[in-house]
Order: sequence, then C-alpha cells, then structure tokens
Amino acid sequence: MAVNLQKAEFVLSAVSPKNFIQDGLPQVAFAGRSNVGKSSVINRLLNRKNFARVGAAPGKTIHVNYFNIDGAFYLVDLPGYGYAKVSKAERDRWGRLMEDYFARPDLLTLGVMIVDVRHKPTADDCTMFQWFKDTGCPLIIVANKLDKLKKSEIEGSLQLIRDTLELGEEDQLIPFSAEKGAGREELLSAIFSGIE
Repeated sequence: MAVNLQKAEFVLSAVSPKNFIQDGLPQVAFAGRSNVGKSSVINRLLNRKNFARVGAAPGKTIHVNYFNIDGAFYLVDLPGYGYAKVSKAERDRWGRLMEDYFARPDLLTLGVMIVDVRHKPTADDCTMFQWFKDTGCPLIIVANKLDKLKKSEIEGSLQLIRDTLELGEEDQLIPFSAEKGAGREELLSAIFSGIE
C-alpha cells in the first residue's frame, strides 16, 4: 500500500459523538495512558517533529483528534487515560467520549494501543485492551520506550505485558522506541495490512 505519510493533515477535534467522522475511510485509533508517549509514537511514525502535540504535562489530548493521512485513512488520536492532573469532571467527560467512540464499532478499523515496556500494564490498560477487544476490530499493542531498557530486560518485559493483558497468539505486540525509531517499519506495515 503506497501512502505518503508526509501528506498528513489535522482534520478536526471531536468534542462529542455528533462530531465523529463517518465517511467510510478506515480509522486507525491510537490509545494509551497519559504519560506513555502516544504523541511521540505518532510523530515518529509520520517522521514529523511536532505533528501530534507533545505535552510537557501528560493529558494534553482531551478530544478525539482526527488526522487525514494522504486520503488513505484517518489516524485517530484518542484522549490519554489514567494520569493527567485534571478535574474528575474533565476525566469523566473524556471517559464518556471514549465510551461513545467505542460504542460505534462501525467507525473503528484498527486499534493501536500503546503501553510502557518498562512497567506492568495498569488496570486502566487492561480496561482499554478489553474495550478494543469488545469491538472485534484488530488490535496492535505497541510497547513504547524500548530505548530505556537494557537488552537483557526486553524479553521479560514483553512477556509481562503478554501475561498481564492475556494476549493470545494472534495478538501483535511490537517493541517500539519513539526516541530511536525502533519498531517503526514493523508498526507501519502492521497498520497498512490492517486497513487494506
């Protein structure tokens, strides 16, 4: 699939379900904890410095953000969960927005869930994994921050992620470093296969 990743443009921030885009283009939804480096993963994928805003404080993505990638698919950046220092009311609003998005499996073509390779997935990660699973859409797990581990620690860390999320043989787990670019080609190829 030939997609020009340089032709990426921000389309809109959906603040409520009525803003969700439903035009038939495939939607690849990115989700992850607030401080897991989701924006950095997106920027690395597109080879763009500040395409998805990288916040010094976690929790900068507060809407469902749509980016059109070369007219081929939407990259959908979902609100980060779990950490951000915001009011409970604001967190609840994000939660409802996410629930509304996941309640519409017809919108979702492929899920990309980002976890931190250095830590055991949290309860929130397990919930998010289940939300993706319940939609029935294919899902790729990206274990980010690979550059922060010693080589000898990688296998055990990946196994802990597999065990905690109870990944099956069919579940893809891609070790990734937004910092160094490791895993980029593998993730792109998994995304392109998932939307063809």
